[in-house]
Amino acid sequence: MAQHPFTRRGFLRRSAIGAALVSTGGALPKQAAADRAPPPAGRPMKVGLYSITFLGVWYRGPALPLEEVVKKAKEYGYDGVEIDGKRPHGNPLDWPKQRCQELRAMADGEGTPIYAVAANNDFSSPIAEHREAQIAYVRDLIRMAADLGAKTVRMFLGWSGVTKHPQRGAGLSQPGSVGRYDIARRLWAATHEPFSEQETWAWCREGMIEAAKYAEEHGVTLALQNHAPVIKDHKDVLRMVREVNSPRLKVCLDPAIMPDRRPEIIRQAAREVGPLQVLSHFGGEYQESAEGTIRGADFNRVFVEAMREIGYSGYIGYELCHPLPMIDGQTVGLEYAEQNARLACRYMRGLIRQSHAPGR
Repeated sequence: MAQHPFTRRGFLRRSAIGAALVSTGGALPKQAAADRAPPPAGRPMKVGLYSITFLGVWYRGPALPLEEVVKKAKEYGYDGVEIDGKRPHGNPLDWPKQRCQELRAMADGEGTPIYAVAANNDFSSPIAEHREAQIAYVRDLIRMAADLGAKTVRMFLGWSGVTKHPQRGAGLSQPGSVGRYDIARRLWAATHEPFSEQETWAWCREGMIEAAKYAEEHGVTLALQNHAPVIKDHKDVLRMVREVNSPRLKVCLDPAIMPDRRPEIIRQAAREVGPLQVLSHFGGEYQESAEGTIRGADFNRVFVEAMREIGYSGYIGYELCHPLPMIDGQTVGLEYAEQNARLACRYMRGLIRQSHAPGR
């Protein structure tokens, strides 16, 4: 598992910032208030919070209930919430219609609507029973999204999954587990090794065609993400959209998982995706300088500008969804996710505002 460069001093400094915000009841200082101000007119992108950030997988600690995620999204300045489609957040087995409607009313009342649900589906399995189970999961997730008032369901073609492993050590007050990718990726690779890429692609296409029919029944749009392992780049996404040939299947282009993030490639991908783009995400970990500046990856700025150029005005959702730093041999806790979610919203709002500045 990759370990991110991180120091105890940096963690304590960022924790102090988060504590200061909590002590003021969530009120942000003047610099943050400016970052939360609406960008200039012209249908700018909206900033969303993807609930995977608080699912209790990548930080050390429990998942937050969805109702609390909605409240944090409002507190931090997000425009809406995307729900991850697995337990303990958004597995459709746990969300009958009435419960969906109650959460929908609560989120709308907070002014942070549920704009998307994310499927963690794998249509690529060589085992027919596994593919059929995945189709049943997606069908019920589409129903759940409709009941929640979410217009979009984020989709994969293939997905290896995540496993959790325990972390134990002296002095731990809350022994628990955190996520890792490597085990599931090895299993996925082993089961697919005897089969060609063409066979895998065909299974995925069959699953997407059936899922698109269910999406049509419920008035929901599917957004295919440019996510490995079956998809290599945005051209693969567009190829699948063409082959499925349904108005209910569109695109979720995310810059962080593009194999080539040079500015010219990002702009080209944006132009090629064009009006098919209906959802996006950004990630990363953030620090605030003494001057109040929040810096992120350069490709995010390029991507936001490219989205403005193609007229995209939908959501770009923040996700903290990768192995996190470790302190004294243990992964950071919930407070790390909280302060990154705060800073990420301000960071992205700043990029969007800059992209819509006069003369851009």
